Amino acid sequence: MRLRNIPGSREAIAASGFVVHEDVMKEKKGCWNTVFGNEKPIFIEVGMGKGRFITELAIRCPQNNYVGIEKYSSVLLRALEKREQMEEVDNLYFLRMDAEELPEVFGENEVSGIYLNFSDPWPKDRHAKRRLPSKEFLARYDKILKPEGKVEFKTDNRGLFDFALEQVKEAGWDLEACTFDLHHDETMMEGNIMTEYEERFSAQGNPICKMIISRKK
Repeated sequence: MRLRNIPGSREAIAASGFVVHEDVMKEKKGCWNTVFGNEKPIFIEVGMGKGRFITELAIRCPQNNYVGIEKYSSVLLRALEKREQMEEVDNLYFLRMDAEELPEVFGENEVSGIYLNFSDPWPKDRHAKRRLPSKEFLARYDKILKPEGKVEFKTDNRGLFDFALEQVKEAGWDLEACTFDLHHDETMMEGNIMTEYEERFSAQGNPICKMIISRKK
């Protein structure tokens, strides 16, 4: 899908106090709690899209800090517009960056959990290592997650989900929970926050898959 460029999106992002900018984000490695001014656990969403999931999560869970990560300026702008309406929220910042750089931006054991929601499937085989649940990315998450940290992944793309299941096994991670039909799984639906894509796809009758994974103890 071709992303529509929004004129002025980069300028709006550059002017926002809710974005930790490219010229300083790597300086925050290992000390992200200073950005928030507290010692609360830090959770990140990689590829947050328009930000519905992580903004709602930040509202529901003030006991945590959240960082939303998005590569594309025109998409991040939509999340930023939501953030600007949330005057009471002080536990959410955004980054515009490529997820491949995660170990350069976050320190060892700095992240308490990672959310992957409706990630780009990168359908061509030669692009497999670009998929966010690939073993290459699991190795990156391993560098920044706390020992008890978990990765939660949701998608309506069954092929991508099956690929992710294979990668979990190959990477030696533990599959803690898994469903091929989230919205009919009472246990895993508890506290679920729908993304824009999730709402659209589920309304079309597409089953949503979800897994929760962690490193082997």
